[in-house]
Amino acid sequence: MLIRTMTELESQGRVIAISHGKSSAIRLLTKSDGVGFSVSEARASAGESSDLWYKNHWEANYIRSGRGVLEDRGTGEQWPLAPGVVYCVGPADRHRVTRNAGEGMRIISVFNPPLLGEETHDEDGAYPPTGEIPSGQPRMFVKTVEDVRKAGRELVVAGGAAVSTRYLTAADNLGFSLHGVRLRAGASAELWYKHHFEANLILDGALDVTDHASGDTHRLGPGALYLVGPADRHRIETHRGVHLISVFNPPLTGSESHDEDGAYPPTGPIPPGPAPT
Repeated sequence: MLIRTMTELESQGRVIAISHGKSSAIRLLTKSDGVGFSVSEARASAGESSDLWYKNHWEANYIRSGRGVLEDRGTGEQWPLAPGVVYCVGPADRHRVTRNAGEGMRIISVFNPPLLGEETHDEDGAYPPTGEIPSGQPRMFVKTVEDVRKAGRELVVAGGAAVSTRYLTAADNLGFSLHGVRLRAGASAELWYKHHFEANLILDGALDVTDHASGDTHRLGPGALYLVGPADRHRIETHRGVHLISVFNPPLTGSESHDEDGAYPPTGPIPPGPAPT
């Protein structure tokens, strides 16, 4: 089990200037963690626009806070951005993100291939290559909570402890799946992802994660990330209602429920995960 917090990374000076100084990023998971994706929080200035082109990556973005507009610079098509919206961009997608005046944005960003951790944007708004690019989709796309619900991809899981909104699944061909998860206050679940690695970034609320191998219990709140894999039988217990973002590799198909061990069925090759410490 691996645990990192934004507070810890900030205290270590691990905040990267990106978008030519218009934004900053905290890189919570990077390529060296061995899970096949990276996870960052980007913090973008109010009222600014960023012209971006991830020609060497696919990027999925969950809007944590703030509002703005996403524009396809090739077609001129626009989509409103607000909390709970996910947008995905890849090598074909020159795009612009404009933040509303007086309102910055916080965005949870997942890249495949994963970032090394120190990258900043070049003159095209791109990052340098870091690995093989997944096939993705023909063009950029946006999903709202309503879209996911209409597709039947919002499930009650973990024995009724959680509701999982499965924004991205294996069918999106990004090499990971991405879910918004809400757990009710006082919920608990025994879990063991023996066929997957799962990264969880807490947005709101507080929970305890107990690592059964060590017996250690970690109390985690907003800005904390915990990573669990095949070796990590664990228990979660919430103190307040919790909202988190969950990223799986191999990606889920979107219809899975937990079995008696608290696991999901196999969906592909398991990445190597973090190196032993």
